[in-house]
Amino acid sequence: MGDARLTRDRIRWLSIIVLIALAIFAARFVDIQALNSSDYTLRAASEMTSTRTMLAARGAITDVNGIEFARSIASVNIVVNQKLIPNPLKAAQIASPILGVPVYDLKVALTGKKLWTKVVSEATPAQWNSLKLAISNYNDSLSRSESQKKIYGFSAERTYTRDYPSGSLLASLLGFVHEDGTGAAGLESSMNSVLQGVDGKYTYESGFGAEIPGSQSELIAAQAGTTVRLTIDRDIQWVAAKAISDAVKASHAISGTVIVMDPKTGQILAHATAPTFDPAKGSSISLDLTRNPSVQDAYEPGSTGKVMTMAAAIEENAITPTSIFTVPYSLQVSNGTFKDHERHPTQRLTTSGILAISSNTGTIKIGAKLDNNILHDYLKKFGVGSSTNSGLPGESNGKLPDVSIWSGTTAPTVAFGQGYSLTAMQATSIFATIANAGLRVSPTVIAGTSDASGHFTPADSQKSTRVVSAETAAKLRLMMESVVSANGTAPEAAIPGYRVAGKTGTAMRVDPACSCYHGYTASFIGMAPTDAPRYVVSVTIQAPQGIHWGGTLGAPVFKKVMAFVLASKHIAPTKTKAVAYPLNEAQLKKAARLAAVKVKS
Repeated sequence: MGDARLTRDRIRWLSIIVLIALAIFAARFVDIQALNSSDYTLRAASEMTSTRTMLAARGAITDVNGIEFARSIASVNIVVNQKLIPNPLKAAQIASPILGVPVYDLKVALTGKKLWTKVVSEATPAQWNSLKLAISNYNDSLSRSESQKKIYGFSAERTYTRDYPSGSLLASLLGFVHEDGTGAAGLESSMNSVLQGVDGKYTYESGFGAEIPGSQSELIAAQAGTTVRLTIDRDIQWVAAKAISDAVKASHAISGTVIVMDPKTGQILAHATAPTFDPAKGSSISLDLTRNPSVQDAYEPGSTGKVMTMAAAIEENAITPTSIFTVPYSLQVSNGTFKDHERHPTQRLTTSGILAISSNTGTIKIGAKLDNNILHDYLKKFGVGSSTNSGLPGESNGKLPDVSIWSGTTAPTVAFGQGYSLTAMQATSIFATIANAGLRVSPTVIAGTSDASGHFTPADSQKSTRVVSAETAAKLRLMMESVVSANGTAPEAAIPGYRVAGKTGTAMRVDPACSCYHGYTASFIGMAPTDAPRYVVSVTIQAPQGIHWGGTLGAPVFKKVMAFVLASKHIAPTKTKAVAYPLNEAQLKKAARLAAVKVKS
């Protein structure tokens, strides 16, 4: 009995030991085959063959319709083992016409004792194939006694070239990439983590220092980067880019910007700047050219800023579109004297008339009806002094001085659009707020992203903030129609068949070189159709020479771009007819008499 019990105990313990051993073996098997298979595969491969990184393709950047603005094209870096180049001169003579590199430069790169040196970056696969064939033909032409002259040192490393099919069309927005393929500026930089893929690994067997064709074996697949779809429409972008480029050249200006925005969604349909650059050569371009002026350059808006003063006063019930003001050419406030841009006798103008002729002194009188804190708060509500949250890199907040440091002349200066600064994107957003019934929607250039399988994920909707009432916004739009009339400052912005509203701006420009006012900023920002605005177009031209009025320079650019947008988006001509507000006291009295006669009849 004792022996039998002892035997059973031994069997039981032996079974337990076997089970534990099997469990350890199973755990190890799972670890090797499932959890860390890639690591073990790499370790094994490194002992048998050479391992290299397989670069991942960077995601594309497309327009709203999927047309590529930026893409990655397969290419190769051609490298050599100098010890396997017995005759550098001969090798250079063979490679020079194929690679497009001077014989002397190639000879220098091929001469020495280095086991690895790069000869050409981002050559095409066709060039590499031609080079292999040429070297093979040369080697085959040698006799057995000349075998020591054979060339074996060339090899290729797979890589990608960043290509920009539209050239400079959207350069300031796209940016460019470094030589290592990472984003250096623009969206290429700010969205680098999205666009950048995950590199893989592959093994290869080598012979005479080069990869043996057909020996490559993928260890870890490279994961391509995510494609970013923009809200930009390439056709509208082309028209905007051409229009602003022509305007900047004709006026000998420093720069210019055009932005086209959908006020309801915040989506940017066009973002054109001039001058621009070729993103394919971005690393060799000056930093000034690679800036994005629409969000990085802040300037004093001038008369386009008057719409915020008007909006605040109407919203606060301090005025109406037909309130009458005595408007002199010159006005003394505190220790400062303010003037209109053209000399005129004292006039009796309505609020609408003050906006139509862009009177500084009239706007100062309107601003005086508001407490300084209230005026300041409305500018903040419109977005002055804070980021638009466009997501574009390097965005400036602009500058809005705190009320506590305002002097006696700050309020009147702010009222007509100087004494604070904003960006072209902020200015566009202000007018989009008026177009969108008083709701401010953050601008965006991102429509969504697509993964490697093509699955599209739309971007989140932009946040909206109530700034003024829909009634106030509607009144402002009707007032701004007078700006585009024959009696306003921008009749050249009118588009036949459509109701158009907008505002000119001609502001003194701060020159950073002297920290003083020098030159002007000319602008025009408008919307159409006025009764139900679909799009807003802003035009900003910095430091034009000679003629510098916003109505003369900016309005024609606006007309070209907006007319194309309305046509390309199939927006029907306006069916409603505007009943304009009276612009002066005489028109107001006439309108009152006609209304009285109509009531009697």
